Amino acid sequence: MSKLDQLYMLEAIKEAQKAFYADEVPVGAVIVYNGKIIARAHNQMKLLKDPTAHAEMIAITQAASWLKSERLINTIMFVTIEPCAMCAGAMVLARINKIVYGAADPKTGSFGSVFDINKLKLNHRISVTRNICADECASLLKEFFRKKRSKYGEVA
Repeated sequence: MSKLDQLYMLEAIKEAQKAFYADEVPVGAVIVYNGKIIARAHNQMKLLKDPTAHAEMIAITQAASWLKSERLINTIMFVTIEPCAMCAGAMVLARINKIVYGAADPKTGSFGSVFDINKLKLNHRISVTRNICADECASLLKEFFRKKRSKYGEVA
């Protein structure tokens, strides 16, 4: 794991913590361009009443605005969990160069866990780095869902 990957992932984790404290599923993302963070986001589905308000989608919108382009060429997305199919598809359409993610998602992960979007016959492939700060990313999610289960009387 490179020091830069770890540094940027820690920024994504800060975003995930914001979601955690807002009672949103704790996922955070940052997008980096030429060594600079140009977008920061966390899940806001409940706040915005929008099923597409995933951290990755919000970060893509911010980065496109910053770059003044629908193409996020030469950008890297750092996200705390492996993206779902919707977010992976948006990343392909945006032409994000690379994704670095923390924890794998065995339920909806689209970069190898459930399926691999890069194996489809699409017009863009995304370079992938996995398991950066994976334990920290996974523990935040586990704590969130443990609290949810105990709140609703289920055994944690």
